[in-house]
Amino acid sequence: MSASGAKRISGTSDEIWASSQQLLKLAEKAGAQEAEVFGFVGRSTDVDLRKDEVELASERLHRGLGLRAVVKGAVGFSSTNDFSQLQFVAESAVRSARARGGDEAWRSLPGPKPVTRPEGIIDPALKKMGPEDCLEMAERMLSGCREISGADPTSGGVSCSFGIEFILNSHGIERQEEGSAMHASLEAVARGPGDENATGNEFCTSRSLRPGLESVGRTAAEMARTSLGGIKAETGTVNVLLKPIAFVDLMEYTFIPAISSDNVQKGRSHLASRVGQAVASECLSIVDDGLLPGGMGTSAFDGEGVPSQRTPVVEGGILKGFLYDSYTAGKAGISSTGSAVRVGYTDVPRVGIRNLVISSREPIDLLAEAKGILVNGVIGAHTANPISGDFSVEARNAFYVAPGEVPKPIRSAMLAGNMFELLKDMMVGTDVRAIGPVVTPTIGLKMKVVGN
Repeated sequence: MSASGAKRISGTSDEIWASSQQLLKLAEKAGAQEAEVFGFVGRSTDVDLRKDEVELASERLHRGLGLRAVVKGAVGFSSTNDFSQLQFVAESAVRSARARGGDEAWRSLPGPKPVTRPEGIIDPALKKMGPEDCLEMAERMLSGCREISGADPTSGGVSCSFGIEFILNSHGIERQEEGSAMHASLEAVARGPGDENATGNEFCTSRSLRPGLESVGRTAAEMARTSLGGIKAETGTVNVLLKPIAFVDLMEYTFIPAISSDNVQKGRSHLASRVGQAVASECLSIVDDGLLPGGMGTSAFDGEGVPSQRTPVVEGGILKGFLYDSYTAGKAGISSTGSAVRVGYTDVPRVGIRNLVISSREPIDLLAEAKGILVNGVIGAHTANPISGDFSVEARNAFYVAPGEVPKPIRSAMLAGNMFELLKDMMVGTDVRAIGPVVTPTIGLKMKVVGN
């Protein structure tokens, strides 16, 4: 972003703040008993790659406002990026609330409470990033891929962003916070004899600038090359090591939905009646930390302006509780855990994880003496049953591993199991990595493998 771009955001943020205050007043005048405005202004610079060439380079300014209006407990919503339409937005949100009818379960939008300012969520260097800078970073990523003979890039990209979020409501909350992020990814392909080919991918996501991206391209290419010549997997129950990407994919569609209070209250959670009971290995701890330094989900407050906090979910294998926003917390008669998340100003907040950290009081270097099947990724995790926890997925970039032996690639293998059962008997590694808002090491389990 150029210096002039940063100045434009600064000027636009003043406009959005004033427009947010105006929209709040218009909503109350239109008949809202409570109202909340969420605003965002930011700038992103993106470079998209196709093979080893730049397909698109762009620089964009994003801004907009979203309004929640409450009438008799019913919530109406409207949003805009045209600040000349604030009257229409206010009236639309109020009409939507009235059309829904009252909601007896509604308690209130949150009020103001002191917040803790987190560390590592804004990097001044990302404010200054322009297309030329992202092009240079993308070229470094491609150069890393070229270091590995026999593999070629197929797609990828680099994105750098900076923005400011605003939250105001009729109970006196007035919050704003700056944040930055970058993302880089690359997929590579390696071709073997005949029509055999194998792919590999790698990525880097961070709240601060990571200029040395050669390792991203190198890892993607190496993964593709070493996956050639795969052998058939043997069917049976074997030791499986799920690398962080693979484990997070499975957790996203099984365990994570189960700890949402919205699913618990709607009878859609396998864990609904298990608080205080053992649900995982006694060495396992899972915490949702909205204040984790440098975390991708870190902020001083959640999507409703509630102060972020550290929320224990599992301690020593015991289920401690669930994640709540203001609405579900009101229904349960407790306080929000600061777990309201937003995808942007065009949508309402929902219960979600902030930074889910998976750890153990007895971590093991699983990769040092690994024996079994090492799985780098999975395909088909979205088909898992979020209520029962059952899944059947295809292993991606999987290898037979054993101490002192060269890893042997596996051509194809299916993994099947139940996440809630597997949690009870798992080993936790030491190679911690952040995959989006989930921080986890490699996980070791015994799992059913079907060769095909």
